[in-house]
Amino acid sequence: MELGKRIKYFRNELSLSQDVLAEKVFVSRQTISNWENDKSYPDVNSLVLLSEIFGTSIDNLIKGDVEKMREEIRIEDRNDFTKMSNIYAILLIASIVAFVPLYRFLGLIGIAVWGCLFVITMIYAVKVEKFKKQHNIQTYKEITAFMDGKSLDEIEKARESGKLPYQKVLAGIMAGVITLVVLLILGWLLF
Repeated sequence: MELGKRIKYFRNELSLSQDVLAEKVFVSRQTISNWENDKSYPDVNSLVLLSEIFGTSIDNLIKGDVEKMREEIRIEDRNDFTKMSNIYAILLIASIVAFVPLYRFLGLIGIAVWGCLFVITMIYAVKVEKFKKQHNIQTYKEITAFMDGKSLDEIEKARESGKLPYQKVLAGIMAGVITLVVLLILGWLLF
């Protein structure tokens, strides 16, 4: 990161030792050393104090770090989305497959266990949908672009959002068909 180099540069320009700067920012000398060596990052209050001491704007102080921070946030978001999606997929498959064996071997207790599994699955489904809404990704193409760290241009985004109503209708039909098939299988197995 550039901030460590910039702190050291401004500190040297003002002929301040790490100890003196630490006193002015109300931190330890070790903290200043960690900032300068990119081992840690100052909090917002410390950034404000540093910018006042150095006589520069916060923007000038953190110049170059903002893009790196954005990229780290994007990577973190992609990792979070991947984790949530994988957990949701595993829970969904488990809740579909587990109903009959749980009912057969545990009876009503099995149905209660399956109910808990189903509730947890739906919680993760809601989390995935909230994440998609928060990052404005709705279609498969937008999701894959997000996972690759890219974004769609405005025209392509408009095309994808035009497909959204059809995809929702298709998803509803598919959910109905899957529900019907599961109910038929359950009816056949239980009666």
